[in-house]
Amino acid sequence: MPLSLITLNIQAPSLDRARRQLRWLATRPEDMLVLTETKATAGSQFLADAFTRDGYAVTFPEHAPGELGVMIVSKLATTPDPLGEALDFLPARVAAVVVDTTDGPLRVAGAYVPSRDSTLDKTERKKTWIHQFNNALDSTASATPLLLLGDHNVLEPDHQPAHPGQFLPFEYDFYTDLTDRHGLVDLFRHLHPDRVEHSWARRPELGYRYDHAHGSRVLAERLTACDYVHETREAGPDGDRLTDHSGLAVRLPLTATSPLLTSDPATAAMPAEPEPTLF
Repeated sequence: MPLSLITLNIQAPSLDRARRQLRWLATRPEDMLVLTETKATAGSQFLADAFTRDGYAVTFPEHAPGELGVMIVSKLATTPDPLGEALDFLPARVAAVVVDTTDGPLRVAGAYVPSRDSTLDKTERKKTWIHQFNNALDSTASATPLLLLGDHNVLEPDHQPAHPGQFLPFEYDFYTDLTDRHGLVDLFRHLHPDRVEHSWARRPELGYRYDHAHGSRVLAERLTACDYVHETREAGPDGDRLTDHSGLAVRLPLTATSPLLTSDPATAAMPAEPEPTLF
């Protein structure tokens, strides 16, 4: 069976939004969910608890108050990857695990790169995190293939539309360094070199491809699918959306060797129906 993953920014959900997200996530066929923009609040904790209770392997780093981060939810047994411990600046913004396959171990990491505004503090915060993350990737590099997914809050240099002036050179450098410095291939671009798609948009004509999947070259050579899932940004029957980001799904011809016995977390998390009464 192919190995499949999806990354999705869940927008620091309220408890109500998290309940709706759980119903959608529980229907997804992917083996692993890489959820970004998590937070130490009731909504994110609800998701972590629901998946844990029903047999999933959940990696949810401790979040400092008010800080954002990443959660990995897996139908496969996982072990910690050293990347998760190598970052000491805003560490909750990275989660990393190893899963076993018939081709050997696979490193899976999720990252939620800080956003910024025009202030010096936010700019330096993002620059520092990117610097520290690059060092963490260097210090934990190994022969084991790495799959890095998440909301990177950066664009490729030739992004369409161009959004001139909105991003600084160090932000574009981060995107190119993933390939030039760390040997990771943009998997969406590998399969779709000319396709224009966006994972977040203030308006339809002003889209941004913020959410990415990068993988070691050996993974890119075997990649079978890497596609955006836009339904998460579409309004539901209640007029609301699950989140303001599209998901990004990846499929590889790898067979996992340690699946877990899981049940439907959405069913278990729904409030029980009241017992009928005779009077």
